[in-house]
Amino acid sequence: MDRYFTDQRHTQLRTEVRAFAHREVRPRIPEMEASRTVCHEVSRQIARRGWIGATVPRAYGGMGAGHLAKTVIIEELARESGAMGAMVQASQLGVAKIIHFGDEAQRKDWLPAIASGACLPTIAVTEPGSGGHVLGMTSSAVREGDGYVLNGSKIYVGNSHVGDLHGVVARTGPGSHGLSAFLVEADRPGCTVAEQRPAMGLHGFSFGELVFDNCRVPATNRLGDEGDGLSVAYSSSVLYGRANLTAVSLGIHQAILDATTAFCTERKRYGAPLAELGNVKLKLGQMQSRLMTARLAAYHAVHLLDNGVPCDAELMNAKLVNVEYALDSARNAMEIHAACGLFTDRPVERYLRDAHHIFAPAGTSDVQLLRLGEVALGTAKGSWSHKLADTLRTEPESAPAR
Repeated sequence: MDRYFTDQRHTQLRTEVRAFAHREVRPRIPEMEASRTVCHEVSRQIARRGWIGATVPRAYGGMGAGHLAKTVIIEELARESGAMGAMVQASQLGVAKIIHFGDEAQRKDWLPAIASGACLPTIAVTEPGSGGHVLGMTSSAVREGDGYVLNGSKIYVGNSHVGDLHGVVARTGPGSHGLSAFLVEADRPGCTVAEQRPAMGLHGFSFGELVFDNCRVPATNRLGDEGDGLSVAYSSSVLYGRANLTAVSLGIHQAILDATTAFCTERKRYGAPLAELGNVKLKLGQMQSRLMTARLAAYHAVHLLDNGVPCDAELMNAKLVNVEYALDSARNAMEIHAACGLFTDRPVERYLRDAHHIFAPAGTSDVQLLRLGEVALGTAKGSWSHKLADTLRTEPESAPAR
């Protein structure tokens, strides 16, 4: 994998994260699988490593390492635990809104805390009645004096049960210009998190419901101007959500291949390793090819992002290819393992469950295909990677270290 990199820092970072994940995350997986609830301790332990601040500028205490480094971090954590990869991707998604739309006071208040691991941010957009139709949201934020009063609920909020600072998009007026974004502290009166519901996979991660009941926030907690909420939601999803989820899929995909090749080497059939059977070797070759193609798509997209090059289409394609290929390889792995894959003493059934969780967020595969169709037709609208290029470029190597 390291041959994909030209920067030794990425190789060192990969080694560091992989060692941590093997040492600290792997032993906790049985507990997370059994409890099927959020793992607070490991989430905080990861945050204290500073990895949530991968794209936070060094001036605010972050790594200033960029989106390729962020991908490496998420990928290596997800290779051990999709849940912990998802935890980091959701937190780093929450970073985007502050970097791109926060004022200087908000950046100084929150980015150092995020970079140090003292604050885990989230972004809360989706609602029970509107799903992915952002303009269909009904949660409201009504101006009262020097603040706003929020009412409504948000669902599928990544890190809902461990997050400290929620980025909430709510309706302040009609139409597409009637959405605004706010920073809402998790302990603010009127903000509550619903009981965590058991899910199919990603055990150890939470993506639940936030309820706002006359939750008052000061006007200084508003991100950008009134009416910027749609931009906050879309840019965060396009630039961070797709790239981050791509990285989770990539880590799970690598784990699928690792586990399956090990199984085929150890398992004997007809007096020889299973891997020597032609039909098995063909499936392994398919999985290897998919993984190589998926990794190229993922790294290429974030490389462009780090260099301030317009790449909305590449980010869409990276998510599409990585999600679909990981699911295809998970199915192949289950076929190769046969009955052995149905028992929890082997991890492939967990990888299959976890991989399915990455399909819907930041747009299903159909959504990505529709948008790519618009690219092909020349009818695509705007480019967030172009509009926000100045805040997406990786800091030069000469920047002072943390």
